[in-house]
Amino acid sequence: MILLGNILFGLAQILSMVITIVIILIVARAVISWVNADQSNPIVRFLVSSTDPILIPFRRKLPLTAGGVDFTPIVVLLLLYFVQYAVVGSLQDYGNQFRLGAAGAGW
Repeated sequence: MILLGNILFGLAQILSMVITIVIILIVARAVISWVNADQSNPIVRFLVSSTDPILIPFRRKLPLTAGGVDFTPIVVLLLLYFVQYAVVGSLQDYGNQFRLGAAGAGW
């Protein structure tokens, strides 16, 4: 059971890191959109191509543009923070329960 607990805890850590990287990319894209960066810049192209698969489905379902400002990144960020705290936190808790349960059982 300790192995299962460690696997769950490790998965939680990896998922948390991936979510954090996606959050950083979305924030960077939002900042780049404010300064009207050159679309042929490789960094801008990377940010757009890496965040579009996440943002476009939300833009289709929830047209959250008001006064030329797109609020979709905010909704996606809120959802990512929710997943980070709810799902990652639950995986960590389950991993700890398996590890502590196995330790308490004398394994």
